[in-house]
Amino acid sequence: MSVMIERLEGMVHRYHEINELMMSPEVVSDNKLLAKLGREQADLTQVVEVYSEYKEVMKQLEEAKVLLMEEDKELKEMAKMEIETLEPKSATLLDKLQVLLIPKDPNDGNNAIVEIRGAAGGDEGNIFAGDLYRMYSKYAESQGWKIEIIEMADAEAGGFSLVSFMVKGNGVYGTLKFESGSHRVQRVPKTESQGRIHTSTATVLVTPEIEPEEFDIDMNDLEIDTMRASGAGGQHVNKTDSAVRVTHIPTGITVKCQDGRSQHENRATALMTIRSRVYEEQQRKLEAEQGAERKSKIGTGDRAEKIRTYNYPQNRVTDHRISLTLQQLDRIMEGKLKDVFDALQHADQQAKLAGSENG
Repeated sequence: MSVMIERLEGMVHRYHEINELMMSPEVVSDNKLLAKLGREQADLTQVVEVYSEYKEVMKQLEEAKVLLMEEDKELKEMAKMEIETLEPKSATLLDKLQVLLIPKDPNDGNNAIVEIRGAAGGDEGNIFAGDLYRMYSKYAESQGWKIEIIEMADAEAGGFSLVSFMVKGNGVYGTLKFESGSHRVQRVPKTESQGRIHTSTATVLVTPEIEPEEFDIDMNDLEIDTMRASGAGGQHVNKTDSAVRVTHIPTGITVKCQDGRSQHENRATALMTIRSRVYEEQQRKLEAEQGAERKSKIGTGDRAEKIRTYNYPQNRVTDHRISLTLQQLDRIMEGKLKDVFDALQHADQQAKLAGSENG
């Protein structure tokens, strides 16, 4: 408990220190530093507020315990009632502080790059990839987030063989990061004349947007090609070599970008995407070296891991990692994902708490 209080006091000290720094002329004139300190301050605000409330409740509790020693019957009764109210309140605030002190993924506040691919099931897998893209787009819209297409390969029967896009907004990666993996759909495809239920899959990969100063990628490891853009995309398409493909030679990770208005824009987007992918790959390898899967992780975040089943005949969605089943597939496919995301974040917090207690 004393270690926890010490840590909380340190956070309060840092919070006030940031407040002072953000008023200094050197910081005010440096936009990047100002933004960085602003993010750190935002992360600390809730902890500081809850801790301040906890300290006030503990102070009132101590005062009530002193009153309990009084001879006056009325005062004693009043103190007893006060203690009965304050004790559960202090316990609730303490639990809240424990959750707030769980180490955060430093990338949780970042924008996210999402890639969806049609996998098993041919046409139906591609159609389902399109359905997932629509589902995430609707959720993003409800949150006031912005979507920018990076790469899009339309499939003949509908949907996409691949769609890659950036989601911009507050805390995007922290919300979407649990979506990486294999999403399985069970339904009667439009092309099925016998009315048989088919099982198909689409894979999702979510990576955080990483700033160049956060992760340095060696330009000598990159192979950059330009080519004619193909497919729909406005009048500029096919007239110039505006599409850009970047390959990271050591890992073989490849990104193609053609939806920007110029080669320069496509190159910048492709480099940003490849940085994110290579960073994620290095983190995955690092975790594997540090001992298989960490206790505090929900699933592996691997494309091959089956994370969720969407059963259309029964209007049912099941998340296999946390044994969550909801009979509201129709709502979920319309982007109403709050219940799913809340359950995943709660399970993640519990796993991290258990990990820190056992580790």
